[in-house]
Amino acid sequence: MKMNLANKLTVFRMILVPIIALVPVIDSLLEGGIPGEFLGISTAFWIMNIIFIIASLTDKLDGYIARSRNQVTTFGKFLDPLADKILVLAALVILVEYAKIPAWIPIIVLAREFIVSGYRLLAVEKGGKVVAASFWGKLKTATTMASIILVFFDGYSFADCFMKAELGMTTGAFVFNIITTVMMSLSVIATIFSGIDYLKDSKDLFKDA
Repeated sequence: MKMNLANKLTVFRMILVPIIALVPVIDSLLEGGIPGEFLGISTAFWIMNIIFIIASLTDKLDGYIARSRNQVTTFGKFLDPLADKILVLAALVILVEYAKIPAWIPIIVLAREFIVSGYRLLAVEKGGKVVAASFWGKLKTATTMASIILVFFDGYSFADCFMKAELGMTTGAFVFNIITTVMMSLSVIATIFSGIDYLKDSKDLFKDA
């Protein structure tokens, strides 16, 4: 099958997922971790964040190319959202592994994805319409991507700003951690409400229950 440019970018984003997942493995195998740091951020985090940023940019680019060139395909419709979900969940799990965020954050994200996937399967089976991305859905996508990037750059963990005195945080680190914590919290709230949107719309699918 000959793929267009948009689909190639989507496949490229999928390829980046195992690459970003390999970095923590290498970091754990090397004694003392991957050497070096820049601006107080470890080399491993720089590598993972750069990969994630590149992957996030391809997400915007492949969608634009597909629409502008009228190259929307069934393959792209299937793989593009799948690649996004795998990328985000992989990054969140890595951040949990490094104790940068609590495990309940990716659990909420994963639960929402199961709810949405289940709804879409029922909608297709019963001939219902698939709900278009709502305000909460768009906010979820934007804030999740942004918060992951910020957490990779944050020298502290989620909500460490509440322990400023105990951790001896500088003013700059404190402010940045507040921004990171607020952004990640907003992404969780948007994730929950976007899931609720799907649940509300799914009532018609259960009329025969």
